[in-house]
Amino acid sequence: MPKIKTHSGAKKRFKLSGSGKPIRSHALKSHILTKKTRKRKRSLRQTVVADATNQRQIKRLIPYK
Repeated sequence: MPKIKTHSGAKKRFKLSGSGKPIRSHALKSHILTKKTRKRKRSLRQTVVADATNQRQIKRLIPYK
């Protein structure tokens, strides 16, 4: 079997946790930050486990991570 190519965009956006679940960052944190509350911006800094409906697809995109 040949090697599977890793998706370049996915390898920059996701990493796997110790248990193998994909971890992602929050969106909406790059600009127009003045109207967002301090609490909201602080919570957007945190990483979160990707939704269960997308986990299989993400794992396929980053097979060697």
